Amino acid sequence: MKAFGVLFTFVLAFAGCNGQSDQVKTLSQKDLASKVQQENVVLIDVRTPAEIASGYIPEADLFIDIKDSDFEQKISELDTSKTYVMYCRSGARSGRAANLMVEKGFVNVYNLQGGILAYTGQLKQ
Repeated sequence: MKAFGVLFTFVLAFAGCNGQSDQVKTLSQKDLASKVQQENVVLIDVRTPAEIASGYIPEADLFIDIKDSDFEQKISELDTSKTYVMYCRSGARSGRAANLMVEKGFVNVYNLQGGILAYTGQLKQ
């Protein structure tokens, strides 16, 4: 019984590692191109300026560094009725950013699965 409790605790901890809320949807890489073509969809890169300088997804609409002290302020100024797709290097920071948006009242928020590391298209520089 003790082993079951340890296993259960491990499973719960592992499931929560991505830090993503149930209200944040995951967007697969294969669905990215069609999603960003839809009306009122905004693609946001939350990486640092140095990371962006090495290349970014060409359809990116906004660049808002999650590490900036004014990140929450910039997010608060966005239209909550639009759909937002967030990405970063691997998906962790964008997951946190997406969670913050949901907390601020955004309803249609996606986190790009695998971030830019999993992106197979051409990068813009």
